[in-house]
Amino acid sequence: MSSNVPAAPLDARLPPRGLRRFWAENALSIVVSSLFVVFWLAQALSGWSTFNEDQQAHHQATIRFVSYLQSSEFWSATAENWESEFLQMGVYVVLTIYLKQRGSADSNPYPDEGNDEQSYDPAQAPGPVKRGGRVLALYRNSLSVTFLTLFLGAMLLHAVASHHVFNKEQLMHGDDPVSFLAFLGKPDFWFQSFQNWQSEFLAIGSLVILTIFLRQVGSSQSKAVEAPHRQTGD
Repeated sequence: MSSNVPAAPLDARLPPRGLRRFWAENALSIVVSSLFVVFWLAQALSGWSTFNEDQQAHHQATIRFVSYLQSSEFWSATAENWESEFLQMGVYVVLTIYLKQRGSADSNPYPDEGNDEQSYDPAQAPGPVKRGGRVLALYRNSLSVTFLTLFLGAMLLHAVASHHVFNKEQLMHGDDPVSFLAFLGKPDFWFQSFQNWQSEFLAIGSLVILTIFLRQVGSSQSKAVEAPHRQTGD
């Protein structure tokens, strides 16, 4: 016998307001951000150690950790990775607008699988949606625009820092420094970029293809365990 008692609103199923409520609503971003900080610090400490070992091998003075955090070596390595991450996400966001993969949990569904539009309460719509016009036009593409901007900023930071590192090594070996534009024409900078770019798209491609056949119960990146392989989207 079915019950006619309505289910409790989703808001009522969450902890009351306070730290527990804040954690319940932001746990994923908190954990991911914390892991970012932990691994970035680990990168900095190991990079500092490697830098000083290299300095000693060349009979140069070692530096303090704070000085290393301000060095072009640290920011070159950091921006090199940020650049590839923002490129990966930005390109993927745009590609999923136009391209699909049958059976992938990360793809928009095909017309024959149904594509019901969700209805939303206009009162709860974001500010740009309510304003309309050019603000809405920009907001409709704000995710890809932001990723593109972050990618270009990280790539510029990577190029500037790597140029500085390259010229330091040039002087250390008794060679002349090169201009910024000349450095951009050298393979050093592009080798650093491409070795990261290829790995990022390998990871994305793996996710797109593996989610066709494999499942992870409870994950938003997986289809339901019972879902057929040909079902597209989650």
